[in-house]
Amino acid sequence: MLTSLPVSIVIGVLLGFLAGMGVGGGSLLILWLTLIVGISHPEARWINLVFFITAAGSVSVFRWKKGTVQIRKLLPAIIAGSISAALFAWLRGYLQPQLLQKGFGLLLLFTGIRELLYRPRKAK
Repeated sequence: MLTSLPVSIVIGVLLGFLAGMGVGGGSLLILWLTLIVGISHPEARWINLVFFITAAGSVSVFRWKKGTVQIRKLLPAIIAGSISAALFAWLRGYLQPQLLQKGFGLLLLFTGIRELLYRPRKAK
């Protein structure tokens, strides 16, 4: 039942909504695919990457047309992110999976703590 096409479509719509709002949803997609659907973790990461590229690309186009994204300011981050993603994808083949899992877990933990404690700065 939980792996049926209608349920998968609803999950895809919810995760697309989260991606459109800038929240993400990739971790939830990986959890859904591995725990509920039963897909292997490497395959779930690949599906998540395709989902992310598609969602981020479409959202970026809409925000650029709306004028909320300035490509010139983001270009250094885009280039640095692309280079580091390629470098670490290559490096991943030489690292222990447990080390990567613990590092990702710490990243999620620190991100969650930061979100809980974050307070916007008041304008001067």
